[in-house]
Amino acid sequence: MNNPPLPAPAPDTWVRWRHHLHRFPETGFEERQTADYVAQVLGVLGLEVHRGLGGTGLVANLRVGQGRGVIGLRADMDALALGEQAPGRAHASQHPGRMHACGHDGHMAMLLAAAQLLSEQRDFDGTVRFIFQPAEEHGRGAAAMMADGLFERFPVDAIYGLHNLPGLAAGHIATRPGPMMAAEDNFEIRITGRGGHAARPHMAVDPLVIGAEIVLALQTVVARAVDPGESAVLSCTEFQTDGLRNALPGQVVIRGDTRSYTPAVQALLAQRIRAIATGVGAAHGAQVAVTYTHEFAPTVNWPACTEAALAAARAVVGPANVQADYPPLMISEDFGAFLQRVPGAFIFLGNGTGEQPGALPLHNAGYDFNDALLPVGARYFAELVRQQLPRAAH
Repeated sequence: MNNPPLPAPAPDTWVRWRHHLHRFPETGFEERQTADYVAQVLGVLGLEVHRGLGGTGLVANLRVGQGRGVIGLRADMDALALGEQAPGRAHASQHPGRMHACGHDGHMAMLLAAAQLLSEQRDFDGTVRFIFQPAEEHGRGAAAMMADGLFERFPVDAIYGLHNLPGLAAGHIATRPGPMMAAEDNFEIRITGRGGHAARPHMAVDPLVIGAEIVLALQTVVARAVDPGESAVLSCTEFQTDGLRNALPGQVVIRGDTRSYTPAVQALLAQRIRAIATGVGAAHGAQVAVTYTHEFAPTVNWPACTEAALAAARAVVGPANVQADYPPLMISEDFGAFLQRVPGAFIFLGNGTGEQPGALPLHNAGYDFNDALLPVGARYFAELVRQQLPRAAH
């Protein structure tokens, strides 16, 4: 692909919005100051704002003409519990231990900019709902908004979202129909044995050795139980004991994470983790309890909505800078929960590669959203609305 012809630099107002949001990051369900600021901007733009969905979430409506079509556009609001390491960055976080290391500040600014474009130009016929979602990082915000009646109070025909992506050239847009991002499940395996003196192991039931055997055995699940044509990841990420240097532990806790795209693979992973953990524990005379939780739904794009997203993307950055078959990623996104309720599609917007601004990975303490993308995202959302809610020809 060629480097896309990025539009003129973002208006100072849009950059100011983004930098303000970056300076004052808030984590999931604590986005009160963020929501206040977003609501203030939307109010100045003349939109009808509704607060308190899912705690700190909000919806703003813009209706033009008499069209019955309704499009939802979503941005996530929360930051990460991560200390920013960016000496000399003028807009660095002023909240110690929290930063926008995933670019949600940029996502909000792009959606606010799209609201400004659409409210000023009013070149569509129908209703746009600007949805600002809390608590994306832990996969709780979408469910909380829906539990508060998001789609009953503010129904949509389709919903669209995006995420910036370091490693993809700045301004490129990529998506795919069907599975795009994975489900994330978490597990905890609690092994209860019998502690004892390290010099007399025959008097104990050592859960540390049992735990090590379980960790190794779990590596066979993807290699030998999952169809090679499917995709899955199983990772043990924590191993905790209550032992001492010369005392065998009585308890071990193993925690981990799985990723997959289909309910069948999700169920298989859960079943095999339980069977292996309890089986190994029983073989050694230990008690094993397994907890398995579903954290994120897979993000599965609706085909017709994907085509709509691609059409808007091509109009904004040109066909040469749009990838319609981007490989699915094992990362997860709370947007997937919305797509289980209503049609929609999600895209990636390239944040930069190599030495470009924005090339640092997501969730890196030095990451920053690339301000050159603000007009790209704003124009993409606005073009999507224009194409999906066209004005009647006179």
